[in-house]
Amino acid sequence: MMKEPLPYYTSASPTRRIARNTLMLYFRQMLIMAVSLYTVRVVLNTLGAEDYGIYNVVAGVVTMFGFVNNTMATSTQRFLNFTIGKKDKEKTQQTFNSSVLIHFGIALIFILLAESVGLWFVNSRLNIPPERHPAALWCYQFSVMTTVFNVLRVPYNAMIIAYEKMSFFAGMSIIEASLKLVVVYLLLIATADKLVVYSGLLTFLSIVILLCHKIYYSKKFESSHFHRIRDVALVKELLGFSGWSLLGATANVANQQGTNIVLNIFTNVAVNAAMGIATQVNTAVYSFVGNFQTAFNPQLVKSYAAGETGRFESLVIRSSKFSFFLLSLLVTPLYIHCPYVLGVWLQDVPKYAVSFVRLILLWSLVDSLNGPLWMSIQATGNIRKYQLIVSILISANLPLSIVALKLNAPPQAILIIRLALAVITTIWRMFFLRGRVGLPVKEFAFNVVARCTSVFVAGFLATAFLSFRLTGLGGLIVSCLWSLAANLSLMYILGMTKAERNIIHSFLRSRCRK
Repeated sequence: MMKEPLPYYTSASPTRRIARNTLMLYFRQMLIMAVSLYTVRVVLNTLGAEDYGIYNVVAGVVTMFGFVNNTMATSTQRFLNFTIGKKDKEKTQQTFNSSVLIHFGIALIFILLAESVGLWFVNSRLNIPPERHPAALWCYQFSVMTTVFNVLRVPYNAMIIAYEKMSFFAGMSIIEASLKLVVVYLLLIATADKLVVYSGLLTFLSIVILLCHKIYYSKKFESSHFHRIRDVALVKELLGFSGWSLLGATANVANQQGTNIVLNIFTNVAVNAAMGIATQVNTAVYSFVGNFQTAFNPQLVKSYAAGETGRFESLVIRSSKFSFFLLSLLVTPLYIHCPYVLGVWLQDVPKYAVSFVRLILLWSLVDSLNGPLWMSIQATGNIRKYQLIVSILISANLPLSIVALKLNAPPQAILIIRLALAVITTIWRMFFLRGRVGLPVKEFAFNVVARCTSVFVAGFLATAFLSFRLTGLGGLIVSCLWSLAANLSLMYILGMTKAERNIIHSFLRSRCRK
């Protein structure tokens, strides 16, 4: 197969490219969400609430030790986007080679930490029923191996997104979703310990996906082949950038996985199961916004690298606003009909699951505004002060949650604290960007925050008023259709500027002519 040259994009059709990539990722996500929701239901019913809770809390320990990998993934993505924006082919090649080398090192360090400190923590600190402890240890070891293979896959994922090869990205995701259905089928017919079988099958799945990525790149791009590292300074630059990013990654781990472990210590695995359900719902819903921002992020960094200030600011404002709008279309009806939806989906709904889902969805709405802000700061490359302050704000959730639970607060207090800190962090990011890249805070506050808040509140009240009298599946369908119509109308009238409405008019006219 003929290998493609490294693609470098001009600014001739960035908006069309973003739209095409977004649609491709949305198609991917529709299938993945359906598969994910189905598999969670089957896995929960097959494992039971206790084993499902064990899996979530044990996997959470592994995730805590894998946060260094998440930091490097972000750094690799930023540097690849930046060098492509600068049209520096040689440095793009060296960035990929450096990231491969670094991720091998991360995998080795991760194994050492997981098999020492992590194993001690699982054995001595987690609240796991004694009879399930051997299965939990097998689950832990398989989760470690799964994380290692996912670490090694990061440079290839970063290359996909940086080169905006979203067709392959979407195709691999569909294949992965299909294989998860196979995993669920094998779990149903398995006669051995189902928790161990499920963990082992996920490990095998991660190996298959890694091999697919490696084969694709070996045949498609010259830059995927590892060559000797000549630019040692680039490796140091990557590690230095990642060192400060590590603070933010640590804070996010404390904010999410750390509080899950705190819940286990103060409550039991059944509450962890409820939090696991809430996390799965939120992941499925938020993925729609994640796909939208994935399509936008390369253009954000490239426009900054190219010095296109006006386009850069426009991308930040519009991607933040429309990220919120897209998520609110799903959050509004799901929040209102949460008890019914969880009942149909899971049949046996764990205690606290409804309140956890509702709170984590509200947190995601606030957080959806932050993706473009955070990526804009990453684009500048100067993140020291930002990471110091934002890490303190985010990680404050862990000690505050411990205090709240020690004072006998209900488990929901953890997510209420997380929501409050998200609001504070969003406000701080806005003012930080004003000083760093000249973000117009007043315009962002009015054109994004105020418009998004007014649209969501009005849409929520309109949906809730109608849904009060509706019950059952028919009522859910009517409510969702009404919510969609009401929210789209409000977005057009209250949420968009005149210039944004004109863009939509032009797009619709061009479609009609065709």
